[in-house]
Amino acid sequence: MPEDRKDRETAVYTHGHHESVLRAHTWRTAANSAAYLLGSLEPHMRILDIGCGPGTITADLAALVPDGHVTGVDREPAVLERARAAAAERGVANVDFAVADVHALDYPDDTFCVVHAHQVLQHVGDPVRALREMRRVTKPGGYVAVRDADYAAMTWYPRLPGLDDWLELYERVARANGGEPDAGRRLKSWALRAGFTDVTATSSTWTFSTPEERAWWSGLWAERTLASAYAGRAVGGGHATPERLRAVSEAWREWGRREDGWFACLHGEILCRKEA
Repeated sequence: MPEDRKDRETAVYTHGHHESVLRAHTWRTAANSAAYLLGSLEPHMRILDIGCGPGTITADLAALVPDGHVTGVDREPAVLERARAAAAERGVANVDFAVADVHALDYPDDTFCVVHAHQVLQHVGDPVRALREMRRVTKPGGYVAVRDADYAAMTWYPRLPGLDDWLELYERVARANGGEPDAGRRLKSWALRAGFTDVTATSSTWTFSTPEERAWWSGLWAERTLASAYAGRAVGGGHATPERLRAVSEAWREWGRREDGWFACLHGEILCRKEA
């Protein structure tokens, strides 16, 4: 079996596109998810946004390059319809969307000034190969910008046993799907293996602590644990019983009700400049 075909079959997107997942994705903006990149943008740039999902970050990037253009790509055609609608609602005209696979991008060499991917490499079958492909379509002197969560580095209070169970289960399911949930800490290593020599590695966090933040974050994970594609894969793959998932979901609800609740998500970031 050719390698690219194998990657496409063995790397499964763990979360799927349930509404609880898309609620999280549509909350993301360039400011809260790509701040490490923004200082390198110029108005004329052409950007490729890989794994764009519902397109909120994509539309933000397009607004930041008014004399340039942004192409958002994703493997799921249905979510691209939401992205197109979001861009149209905001009146962003310098953007388009297409179906694509990061392992085999249908663009010529040296096409884009910036290739961006947010929360993508943790889900792909071969992240080093994906980075090589991202590098290929980047112009000399341009940037590849990647940000990924690191699940094992996430931390919270109070330390409810049910959330420890959530983390152990999520990491097991994600790896069974061919991904690497602790991608954040590996990004720099993957970039060096992909051939980059100019790599700036940073990190940043999302923190959820106010009553509104706790309600939102705990609610989407409680729902995702029971109703998303992740839930089906957890049970179907023999990793959990429905009863275990219900216990994890309730642990999320309990954490959300705690006045002293606090949750931090660590993300690794790399900004790689392609040699001119």
